[in-house]
Amino acid sequence: MHPLWEGGLIGKGNLNLGMNVGLVRGSSLVEDYVAGHERVGRFFGASYLDPSAFPLRASELDRRFGGPEREETARILEGAGMGSEYLGKFVDEGALILTTGQQPGLFGGPLYSIYKGLSAVAWARTAEEVLQRPVLPLFWVASEDHDWDEAGVVRVLDTENELRSVEVELPAEERSRPIFRVVLEDEMEAARERFLSLHPETDFSPEVNTLLGEAFRSGRTLDQGFVHFLRGLLAPHGIEFVCAHEPELKQRSLPILLRELDAAAPREEELRSVAGELEERGYPVQVPILDGAVNLFLEGPAGRERLYRREEGGFRLRHSDRSFSRAEVQESFRRDPSLVSPNVLLRPVVENALFPVLGYVAGPGEIGYFAQLHPMFRGHDMEMPVVLPRHSVLLLERKIQKVLGKFDLEPAQLRRPHHEVAGEVIREEIPPGTRRALGRLRQEIAQGAGELAGEVAAVDPTLKGPVEQVRSQALQGLDDVERRIVQSLKRENQVALDQIRKAQGHLFPDGKPQERTLNVMYYLVRYGGELVDRLLEEFRRETPVPQVAGEPGG
Repeated sequence: MHPLWEGGLIGKGNLNLGMNVGLVRGSSLVEDYVAGHERVGRFFGASYLDPSAFPLRASELDRRFGGPEREETARILEGAGMGSEYLGKFVDEGALILTTGQQPGLFGGPLYSIYKGLSAVAWARTAEEVLQRPVLPLFWVASEDHDWDEAGVVRVLDTENELRSVEVELPAEERSRPIFRVVLEDEMEAARERFLSLHPETDFSPEVNTLLGEAFRSGRTLDQGFVHFLRGLLAPHGIEFVCAHEPELKQRSLPILLRELDAAAPREEELRSVAGELEERGYPVQVPILDGAVNLFLEGPAGRERLYRREEGGFRLRHSDRSFSRAEVQESFRRDPSLVSPNVLLRPVVENALFPVLGYVAGPGEIGYFAQLHPMFRGHDMEMPVVLPRHSVLLLERKIQKVLGKFDLEPAQLRRPHHEVAGEVIREEIPPGTRRALGRLRQEIAQGAGELAGEVAAVDPTLKGPVEQVRSQALQGLDDVERRIVQSLKRENQVALDQIRKAQGHLFPDGKPQERTLNVMYYLVRYGGELVDRLLEEFRRETPVPQVAGEPGG
């Protein structure tokens, strides 16, 4: 166990930190699914709010995963470094698995990577209570992904409350390769030193910095660092990790990938039909269905590329401009399974074929693409797991709470552009007498112009236009006077506006949700490991337990 947990720091920090916790929000589809609306239910399996969802799914998994299948799955888990306690529950006690997943991120990636792991723990404990059997949380690390623009960059607020980016500098030819293939050397050391320099020294810094240094060091891949770091934070709560490129996992997933290759054309039509139905009902389509695209990636001369069907038969890679016969693609798969990988629509099918997945903890984007997946699961003779919304958190430090209270603002109001928030706040600072005078003058202009328009209409109806023009010009001039008053007050209240800007940078950096932008290290160095414990406590409280009508709490 890492010193962060051995050193007795948990509970010793002054965790003076507010947490607004709930289930994820998102598009209309996400909102309807989380709320349990029937009109979206047909795109998913059983609703997570249905009290029969877990028992029915468990029964289906028990039929698919007998002793031999569990032994095969155990080999994957063992190869991924699972401990004996985890393996024992899986093999000897018939444990089911509850998964979540994420592309690996530099220094742990955005906050929601941590939230996903803790959400999986919270949902697994709820499922255990419902089923009265072990349910093990498992984090699937998408180590085959190649989006280095996202994976290799981390954003953090420095000690001056400025948003900074730290990036692993890679040559262009490396940025299209799968993450698990790129061993980082000096570029990792340079990025870590830069990252740590942006954080203050606190009582928690030695332990946290040690964990970060052990995880993200020279000679490691990004996915190895990501797993080591998250395991140091989350493993005490029972979650484990598996990387998508594990050799045993790849070998066992090969039949699914080959089957998908053969079904590429009809699958595209099925997926297009579901996408069309979503659009007809006013819902967004998370994953566009591309003409001729296969739900597979092949690693070729230009890195990891999407495979496409050719009109004249066979397959091709667009960027490499290479063509393959069906036999050549299959032979490439069989020769080296690591060269082929599922896309976002096929990955859940692979996961469910290899593991007895009770449910998947999904963010808003994943809920969106799960709505498209019925053809994928049906095509591989499986049912969809229960889709479980992950928890969402807005962390509110005491200094930010003070700013909100001072200006009587709700956190959500700070998502707007700064000039809008500042203008609204400053208008409240206009002296009451000035506001009354401005209001009176607007009323008098409108009233006087109306009376004049009525009078001149009797003389010449065409004169109403000039009167209206004068009214508009007068009101515009009055608006300009008010803007000048506000600008003057802004200059006088610059300190207050800087406080609001700082609060916005903490809650909605660059106008984006905190959890999708900031890294966990900002909070770990200030609040220590107790932060993780507190988050899990809040997640447990906010995890709905499906109830039969009439039961306590139902």
